[in-house]
Amino acid sequence: MLTRFDWLRRSRTGPELLATLQYLEQMPELPTDEGELGPPPAAFDGPCARCWIYPRATGRYCATCQAILDQAWQLRATVLRSVVVWGFVNRLPRARPGSRGFGGGDILAAYVQDDRHFLLMLHHGELKSWLQDLALYYGAELKGLLQIFPTTGGRSAQMGELLARMIHQETRFPPDRLRIRFFSSLTQIFNPRPYEKEGVLTFEVSEFLNTLELAAVFRTVLRPDEQKLLYELLHTADSAQAQFYWGRFLGMLGQEARDMLNAWGIRTWSAYQISLLYELVDYVTFYRSG
Repeated sequence: MLTRFDWLRRSRTGPELLATLQYLEQMPELPTDEGELGPPPAAFDGPCARCWIYPRATGRYCATCQAILDQAWQLRATVLRSVVVWGFVNRLPRARPGSRGFGGGDILAAYVQDDRHFLLMLHHGELKSWLQDLALYYGAELKGLLQIFPTTGGRSAQMGELLARMIHQETRFPPDRLRIRFFSSLTQIFNPRPYEKEGVLTFEVSEFLNTLELAAVFRTVLRPDEQKLLYELLHTADSAQAQFYWGRFLGMLGQEARDMLNAWGIRTWSAYQISLLYELVDYVTFYRSG
């Protein structure tokens, strides 16, 4: 009655999506068309309150939904720092020998829809290394679109809805290269036009990796308190005041930090570019040269 992908689209929250992915990996047997259907909705009875298909096992939910919800409760802390990737590519990345991941690297869970689509979840800090593995081992052979988006608590939007939006957008770009669409917030997903116009939403894979590298250098060179001061300074409306405090701020920094900010010309960046840099700091570890 419900396909494996239908179960994924039933996910309301990030923990439910991860729990469903893990359930599909561990329990390939799902209710089938031959399974018993739940009774019609009534005052004191009805089908499962989550899938609305199968009979309730205990309480309000069928056995499958109850198992997913029980697992989701335990995954809340894990999902807080995770990200979702929906891939539409010309060939599926294969797990390398000795690798735990889908295409390389450590991931939380993965699902293959068909020979061109896949879904996976991974920790923020694994995104850069996972993309580097794809670029290194596949190079120009891998083409298509990878859409990276956050999880949600299910109040303003549900994970199934976000996934449907990703699918709707996937054919907008020609499959001539590998592109990345990075959504850092629900606002970008529901109103992508201004971010697309500013060039901070869709990237070629090498361009996005370079931006992640900038974020790693930024996180390493500037302490958290210096990052906060810089953000406030870059958003100061009074140009004369900003110029005065800019000199004082540079005087507080070490030579490496001053050289970095001057080389980047960060004061000429748009507000969208600055926001992207600060958002990507959560997705990188400290930079280590060599």
